[in-house]
Amino acid sequence: MTIIALLLLPVAAIGQDSVGLDLGSAPDSLVGDLSVEELVGEDDMAALEEMAGSVSLHQQLKTKFVEGSPDFMALVALALVLGMAFCIERIIYLTLSEIKTKKLLTDIEKKVEAGDVEGAKTLCRDTRGPVASVCYQGLMHASEDMETIERSIISYGSVQSAKLERGCSWIRLFITMAPSLGFLGTVIGMVMAFDQIQEAGDISPTIVAEGMKVALITTIFGIIVALILQVFYNFILVKIEHLTVQMEEAAISLLDILAKNRQ
Repeated sequence: MTIIALLLLPVAAIGQDSVGLDLGSAPDSLVGDLSVEELVGEDDMAALEEMAGSVSLHQQLKTKFVEGSPDFMALVALALVLGMAFCIERIIYLTLSEIKTKKLLTDIEKKVEAGDVEGAKTLCRDTRGPVASVCYQGLMHASEDMETIERSIISYGSVQSAKLERGCSWIRLFITMAPSLGFLGTVIGMVMAFDQIQEAGDISPTIVAEGMKVALITTIFGIIVALILQVFYNFILVKIEHLTVQMEEAAISLLDILAKNRQ
């Protein structure tokens, strides 16, 4: 039945009212008075209608994109592409920066208790992520007083936090730009509408509709792009906050480890 459904997809996409199957050559015993639903089955027919609806939606998006003035819609699409590129880069970077902090601190504590500070440094150096970098910075000053170690960790933690937020300013820029470009298209669409009214010397719905359509479509797409980027940006902020908390906890634990093994 699934194969039959796929073969009848073009027919279903046109609509049930316009379906015309040439079944005259088929034996009466096979066809009879069967409808399309009976031929393909109710489940497959529902799948056909769903697939036809998705194709129709795709075509509608392309049509609206063209109707919204390709000049401004291209700028909105560019803002979406660039913004998503920065979002994906940040998500990959932050995901790779996450480690098992408790396990790292446990291994560091074992090596420090055994007097193997260099081994603890090597462990941190071979571990990716800002948490290991902060611990390595603290171990670099393990022979100095606790205030110096704490000051070094805090300073280096600020540097690592800045690295985590790198590129976020560009994402915020595209979130702001997308609706602004949409509003710009709205204003220009309104100007187009008034220009057409002036040329025609008449205020008819047909004349005004074209400019108003451009205005509304660009605004809608601009807001949609901003909403999409905002969702990804908030997800990135959550991951940055999680890593920042991990760095702070690791710094406190490392100071406790160093202080305990000095007694």
